[in-house]
Amino acid sequence: MTEYTSKTSIKFWADDDRPREKLMLKGRASLSDAELIAILIGSGNSKESAVELSRRILKQANDNLVELSRMNLNELMSFKGIGEAKAISIIAAMELGKRRRSSEARIRKVIKSSQDAFECIYSEVTDIDYEKFWIVLLDQANQVIRVSEVSEGSVSGTVADPKKIFRLALEGNASSIILCHNHPSGQLKPSEQDLKITQKLKQSGEMIDLKVIDHLIIGHDKYFSFMDEGIF
Repeated sequence: MTEYTSKTSIKFWADDDRPREKLMLKGRASLSDAELIAILIGSGNSKESAVELSRRILKQANDNLVELSRMNLNELMSFKGIGEAKAISIIAAMELGKRRRSSEARIRKVIKSSQDAFECIYSEVTDIDYEKFWIVLLDQANQVIRVSEVSEGSVSGTVADPKKIFRLALEGNASSIILCHNHPSGQLKPSEQDLKITQKLKQSGEMIDLKVIDHLIIGHDKYFSFMDEGIF
């Protein structure tokens, strides 16, 4: 592959090195993350090609697409050559990727493990910088009926109202539920309050023949499962 200086425009590159042409010739899997972003933004700035600018944006996100998806409009527009339209294109692409992951998870329907539950709820949880609480409603075959939001709070906490949780579950004709809330800090260790509310909901569910089969705490794309850790 030919090496190019930072001032070389993509239009002067060999076909194999131009992201759009490379995609057509070799397929989308052949492109790097930076090349895919370069296709989104179309052009760079006076000193950088679209690919070089995309590499710099990725570097700011620690070469992590999840961290890139958390960048807001103003953060993206702080890069020379990224105006409002280009920033919106990047944000929209990241959101589509997140929704695709959620759709793929829900097509499977049946929840067999904490990982399945995590994949099902992931798109609801990611990119949120304050706490929220959800329940995953399951039928007798452990198929997902839907994901319902229970509450939202602050950076440090949210309220899990048992009455609302069981009302949502009963209205959805659920046989069992999975509890889920996020920790924006990324700290996955359950708090004393997390432990207490989980036991309270589990015991209350048993009284009305509605199983609480797990509680997931999600933070920074990882999760803690009460079931996996033997807390249930």
